[in-house]
Amino acid sequence: MDRKLAALAFATLCFAALPAGAQPPAAKPELAKATFAGGCFWCMEPPYDKLDGVVSTTSGYVGGHKANPTYREVTGGTTGHTEAVQVVYDPRKVSYGKLLEVYWVNVDPTDAFGQFCDRGPQYRPGIFVHDATQRRAAEASKAALAKAKPFAAPIVVEIVDATTFYPAEEYHQDYYRKNPLRYKFYRTGCERDARLEALWGKAPG
Repeated sequence: MDRKLAALAFATLCFAALPAGAQPPAAKPELAKATFAGGCFWCMEPPYDKLDGVVSTTSGYVGGHKANPTYREVTGGTTGHTEAVQVVYDPRKVSYGKLLEVYWVNVDPTDAFGQFCDRGPQYRPGIFVHDATQRRAAEASKAALAKAKPFAAPIVVEIVDATTFYPAEEYHQDYYRKNPLRYKFYRTGCERDARLEALWGKAPG
């Protein structure tokens, strides 16, 4: 199937499969959290920061067994954590379904052993759900992607319950804004965009 048609079919199936979100009646917005692992957390902040309704993105560590891990410990692969981004968003402005749609096209969902040039369990992809509603939405989204079949390899991203999220050190936060040249060099050198284009037809903008 043509990748563009497959991507369109996936988006249609994804939105059709997701449960309808109730709009909170209160005037004060109630914010929600979503947690996604997709390799280097520097690269997972920008696509979410662009979305209207996203309040903040935080790079950090999730899914491990050690309290308050450091970057050196996590990248050493001894704590069980994976690099992740936690998104705080206003469900009245952006749906969890939209966050999932953005997630898929910014990762290689066929690679369970790392992402792009970053290898090992500390870079494994994953969707860390915060409640049963998020789990149903994530599973429906994954099933829709598998049905659309934009590529031949199976989808190996795990959907697991969110555990304690530990924010990464301050110098990692908004790295792409603080160090745009180094960020661009890393992203290009890691061939992230080249792989995303091969999978999805074009690299995310």
